[in-house]
Amino acid sequence: MYYVIGVTGITCICLFISVLTKPSVRIGKVTVDLYWVIALLGAFVLLISHAIPVQDAVSGITADTAMNPLKILTLFLSMSLLSIFLDEVGFFGYLANRTLQCAGAGQRTLFLSLYIVVSVLTVFTSNDIIILTFTPFICYFSRNAGIDPVPYLFCEFVAANTWSMMFLIGNPTNIYLATTEEIDFLEYVRVMWIPTIAGGVVSFLMLYLLFRRKLKQPLTIKTQAVSISDKGLLAIGLVHLTVCTVLLVLSSYIGFDMWLITLCFAVSLFVVASLYCFVRRRPGTEVIHCLRRVPWQLVPFVLSMFILVLALEKYGVTEKMAMVMGTSHTTYIYGIASYLSANLINNIPMSVLFGSVTGNLSGALQTAGIYAAVVGSNLGAVLTPIGALAGIMWSSILKKQQVSFSFARYVLYGFCVSVPALLATLAVLDCML
Repeated sequence: MYYVIGVTGITCICLFISVLTKPSVRIGKVTVDLYWVIALLGAFVLLISHAIPVQDAVSGITADTAMNPLKILTLFLSMSLLSIFLDEVGFFGYLANRTLQCAGAGQRTLFLSLYIVVSVLTVFTSNDIIILTFTPFICYFSRNAGIDPVPYLFCEFVAANTWSMMFLIGNPTNIYLATTEEIDFLEYVRVMWIPTIAGGVVSFLMLYLLFRRKLKQPLTIKTQAVSISDKGLLAIGLVHLTVCTVLLVLSSYIGFDMWLITLCFAVSLFVVASLYCFVRRRPGTEVIHCLRRVPWQLVPFVLSMFILVLALEKYGVTEKMAMVMGTSHTTYIYGIASYLSANLINNIPMSVLFGSVTGNLSGALQTAGIYAAVVGSNLGAVLTPIGALAGIMWSSILKKQQVSFSFARYVLYGFCVSVPALLATLAVLDCML
């Protein structure tokens, strides 16, 4: 048991250090993210030392259960493909530009508009995609308007990681944790929509209090022309995303698994868009770029962390964790514990771990633990950039854009915003349960 704890602990420490110091390395013309390589090495050590037999790992990964990581990855990657395609045809860039144009000359109006647009898009797509799309745009308009980009960048990041709690598809951690107890789309929304609104309102109020002085400064609007690359492709993308979301809502009634629905629509989008480009005799670069931008590195990362958790579960570690956290005040204890844990080992490994820990609870306690961990996995990303993969990617974009935003400054802002939002969300969630 201690050997498994040691290997898992060292893997998480190395993951933490790599994110703080050097999140990626360049080999020739290829850039390799270190987070998934470190996780893969940790899982490999456990396998070759027979701490967990290969057949046990394979059985756990391929088990026909709600916690099957292959199904969860399929669901998330398929939804990511649908969202990335819309970004490739210019949909998100167009909306961002329109938001800037409609904001007038006031920073406070722009700040509110950006928060609303990012929040709405995150609910129906994915927080990671919205962050990767809007961050370069915010850096651009801030530079041209001569204003500090930090309030807008942090506003975008907070909005994306708060409102991603509302729908099951908003964050891969939602998908993983909810499916551990076979919570369907509608049941998830029924429980989470009011807590998410509570967290969203509190987070915006805290953001405004933090940046209200900077938002009083004048703003000079300088926009660039952003157009849709092809309206036919846009229609194809919007129809696929809309119908897919509707079917996800109805999945428990029509008897289809959510991962299968999203996979079918991802394949359909690829085929229909490719045929459309062939008929129109256009190169179809949007389809090619879309496939390249899908976060495939999540596959080895999630599977490796799943193997680590399987080993912890095999030796009774997750059961002992459940005993330590007890069965009283479950919503608050699991919410705060997952919030802090996400900033030690990242929110995806944390979700895999807590999915196993909550399995030692029963009935209403397990349900409370699952939903509380969902809250912690989303809002934990706001405390430090290490809390989520989106934070790691976001920080990398800021470095490329030469935007100064230190780790200490982020934590200060993150603490002021995320702690009140976390407590408000958990309080409302506790009432809903």
